[in-house]
Amino acid sequence: MRSTPEPSEGDPKSHPTSLKSSRLMARRPFLKCLGWTGGAGLIAGAYAWKVEPHWVQWVRRPLPLIGLPQGLVGEKVVQLSDLHVGPQVELSYLANVLRKVASLRPRWVLLSGDFITYDGLWVVESLDRLLGMVSPLGTRVFACLGNHDYGENWSQRHVGDAVGAILARHSIEVLRNQSVVSDGLQLIGLDDYWGPDFNPGKALPQRDPSLPCICLCHNPDAVDEQVFVDFRGWVFSGHTHGGQCRPPFLPPPMLPVKNRQYVAGEVSLGPGKSLYINRGLGHLIQARFNVRPEVTVWNLVQAGKA
Repeated sequence: MRSTPEPSEGDPKSHPTSLKSSRLMARRPFLKCLGWTGGAGLIAGAYAWKVEPHWVQWVRRPLPLIGLPQGLVGEKVVQLSDLHVGPQVELSYLANVLRKVASLRPRWVLLSGDFITYDGLWVVESLDRLLGMVSPLGTRVFACLGNHDYGENWSQRHVGDAVGAILARHSIEVLRNQSVVSDGLQLIGLDDYWGPDFNPGKALPQRDPSLPCICLCHNPDAVDEQVFVDFRGWVFSGHTHGGQCRPPFLPPPMLPVKNRQYVAGEVSLGPGKSLYINRGLGHLIQARFNVRPEVTVWNLVQAGKA
């Protein structure tokens, strides 16, 4: 009969307490790593929820325009977008930003849609209250409407009309498939691409090629329509919020556009034609990561002299 060898003194099996201790020692680095990871996750989550949604970035850029008169060189244009007045965005935050915009004394303020997140007509009343705190924003203020300005399913014309009426009450001219010339600058405003009244063929042919031109169009996907082929000038959009949460070095996982190039910032559309997508001030859900809210401050320059 073969005898089973007794475990030697150095064999961990002969010391259950020692074995348990060595296993605990092996787990400690893992548990420490898990703790650090969990802590970092909590900090990142708190930052994305409480800090970045209200940490506005003031982006300052030259705006080169073809045909810009010498008298307009150096004038200031401010672009704002996606205020999303409603249940998720604090009026005090928006009012503070808009007061700072007004203090810049811009020649033009251009707003590229989504003034509200519709949750009933009380939201429109809140927009009225907000604008009453800060009017006037600039010497001349123009706007286009966004999809959320059309209420449920972006199809309620009466909501869009109510938003437009509030804006007009506060000296903001809403361009709904319309074109105007303001002090030598041509401004075109389109109704929302997803809304019930999008009709670029009504407004874009009114462009005067001898004038510098900016087109307000909430959804940047609209620039891929055939009617934009001959457009020359700048298109100011919003809508994307820059993806709102963007992992470092990676594209945002969610974008409400078909053309995935249209995230944020400047996109060249060809000779003499550029798109700028503002990241917006508000949000649908209070969370931003690596995509700060934005106010864009432009200084007008003649094209080729930026």
